[in-house]
Amino acid sequence: MEKTRGKGMERYEDPADLAEIATGRRGSLFESDLGRFRNELGERVGGRRILVIGGAGSIGSATIKAVLPYTPAALHIVDQSENNLAELVRDIRGSNLLREGCEMRALPLDYGAGVTRRLLHDEEPYNLIWNFAAIKHVRSEKDVCSVLQMFDTNLVKQRRLIRWLGELGWRGRYFGVSTDKAANPINLMGASKRMMELLIFGVNESWNAGVTSARFANVAFSDGSLLHGFFQRVRKKQAIAAPKDVRRYFVSLEESGHICLLAAVLAPDGCIAIPKLDPQLDAVEVVKVAKRFLERNGFRPEIHGEESAAVEAALEVSETGSYPLLVTNADTTGEKEVEEFYSQSEHPADCGFENLLGIVQERGEEAKLNQFLDWLETVLDAPAMALSKDDIVSRVGEVLEEFKHQEFGANLDGRM
Repeated sequence: MEKTRGKGMERYEDPADLAEIATGRRGSLFESDLGRFRNELGERVGGRRILVIGGAGSIGSATIKAVLPYTPAALHIVDQSENNLAELVRDIRGSNLLREGCEMRALPLDYGAGVTRRLLHDEEPYNLIWNFAAIKHVRSEKDVCSVLQMFDTNLVKQRRLIRWLGELGWRGRYFGVSTDKAANPINLMGASKRMMELLIFGVNESWNAGVTSARFANVAFSDGSLLHGFFQRVRKKQAIAAPKDVRRYFVSLEESGHICLLAAVLAPDGCIAIPKLDPQLDAVEVVKVAKRFLERNGFRPEIHGEESAAVEAALEVSETGSYPLLVTNADTTGEKEVEEFYSQSEHPADCGFENLLGIVQERGEEAKLNQFLDWLETVLDAPAMALSKDDIVSRVGEVLEEFKHQEFGANLDGRM
């Protein structure tokens, strides 16, 4: 295995090794499904026009790399991050992933702004639209403005996009990525994604589009994730941190792209795809992942219980081989004790894949959701309106009976 040395530490760059650190697997869990449906994927993607929204993020990028071998006619990538778009294009071209006959364009657009409406009107109709745009961190619940931005990105702009597609009489297939935190949500991020599910499936009949989604677990070493932070901290000679007694499901970046490709192209309409993962075998202690990461990089984990001590210890990291690992209590707002992919009222069933199940979504009551979204748009346009996080939590509870908000008075920005 190749290793590179930087700033006094050894760093593994092999994606298979990174995946194994978190998942215990080498290779994708979904290789058998991809092999089985190779021809169907080629038939449904080859020569088609695809619009990928939020495509420069980790999951969107992984899905784009998964679909390119099937040679779509057009792949247009919308993302507000110019830097991530530039890096994605360089990565695709540098890896020789782009096939002849595929028109790839990278567009630095806000998908909820009027310029995207113009794009939809100017371009030939897209056959497939995949939406990865989201504010997806539980830590975004920290204040009213951050919460409003999250709901604006995850919900308001998505409704606006759907209306624009309705103006055009769009008849394609739409995929909106969700999260395991949408099942029995206890935080506002999860609630926003559950409402996103209700939104996209609720309009299914009115706009005659095929609609699918996917919920899955933590994507190991994706941008902004705790595991990605391990790299950043060690490069800067800072302590790494992990919550104690917390078990999480992990999928690799490659697997996240495979899940989304299969769900977006092949899952039955009206279905949320979830991975088949065993709570006993596949849920991993986060502290164990942190230890494994350090050990694979040639360090001996040195456990600390106090942030100040861990910070001081990192300043004195030497050639002794030890590295500080801060183990914290899991007592911040919105952190689930146990991860789950479906609620008690949902019933996963076979949907034609070996390692994916499907949750069929029935059309629900749209009036409450629309009332909430109308109220949200009013709030966003009225900066002088008094508003607290409790007000938002109360409004969300009127839409989602299953929403059981947990507030501990602390958030992840208060932790290392």
